[in-house]
Amino acid sequence: MTLPQYLVPQHTLSVLMYRLTRCEVVWFKNAFIRFIMRQYNVNMAEAAETDLATYPSFNAFFTRLLKEGVRPIADSDIVSPVDGVVSQAGSIVSGQIVQAKGQDYSVLSLLGGDDALTAEFIGGQFATIYLSPKDYHRIHMPVTGKLRKMRYVPGDLFSVSPRTARTVPDLFARNERVVVTFDTELGPMVMVLVGAIFVGSMATVWSGQITPGYGKAIRQWTYDGDEAVTIEQGQEMGRFNMGSTVVLLLGEQVATFNDQIEADMPIQLGHSMV
Repeated sequence: MTLPQYLVPQHTLSVLMYRLTRCEVVWFKNAFIRFIMRQYNVNMAEAAETDLATYPSFNAFFTRLLKEGVRPIADSDIVSPVDGVVSQAGSIVSGQIVQAKGQDYSVLSLLGGDDALTAEFIGGQFATIYLSPKDYHRIHMPVTGKLRKMRYVPGDLFSVSPRTARTVPDLFARNERVVVTFDTELGPMVMVLVGAIFVGSMATVWSGQITPGYGKAIRQWTYDGDEAVTIEQGQEMGRFNMGSTVVLLLGEQVATFNDQIEADMPIQLGHSMV
C-alpha cells in the first residue's frame, strides 16, 4: 500500500537500513543475506565470489561484482546501464516524461529546475529502469562520456516499485536523486540515480558516497581541467545500496530506441538499446 509511505519517517528508516546493511556481526549479516536470496531468488552463480562467508556485511554482498564475461557489452551506440526492468521508455514530448500509464512529469522537475540542461533534451528520449533487490546493483556507462557536472537534489524517499510509480504523482521528480551529466559523441547524456526508502546510499566512482547524509538544499559539482573524468562504455560509474531506479536521458541526436525497449521488459547490463 502507498498511503503508509506518506506517514512513516522515510529518511530515519533509510538511515537505520544503512547501518544494518553495514553490520559485520556474522550471524546477523548471514541471516540477512540468506533471507534476501530466498525472497528474491538471487542468482549467485553469476557472482565473482559465490562464498557468502567472504562478504563482511550485507552491503558487500548486495553490491557484489559479477564474473568477468557474464554481461557482455553489445556492439551498439547505447547499451543498458543496469540490470532491471524497463518501467517506461520513449520520446520526451513537450518536456514531459511518462511515469506510468496516464501519469507524466517534467524533465525540468526531474533535473531539479535546471533550465539550461532541460533544454538540451528537447526532442530526445528517456528510459526508466527499475532495479529490484535481486538485481546487480552497480551502474555502468551506456556510452563513453566525459563527466560535466553532478547535482544532488534533496527530496522524499518513497518506494520506486512499479506499484508506487502508478500511484504517487511525480515520483521520480520528488524523491531524492543524483543527476549526473556527461558529454558524449552522441550529444549530452544524463543519468539520474533516484533514491528510495531503504536505499541506504548512492555512490559514484569519482566522488565516493553521496548519500547519506541527507541535505535540504541542492548541491552541484562541476568537472573540468584536472577534475575531468572520462568513463568508457560498459565501465562502472556508480552503485545503489538496495533497490532503486535509473532514469536515462538522451538528446535528439541519438537513434530511436529499438522495438525491444518497452514497458515491463526485463533488461540486463550491456543489452543494446538502439
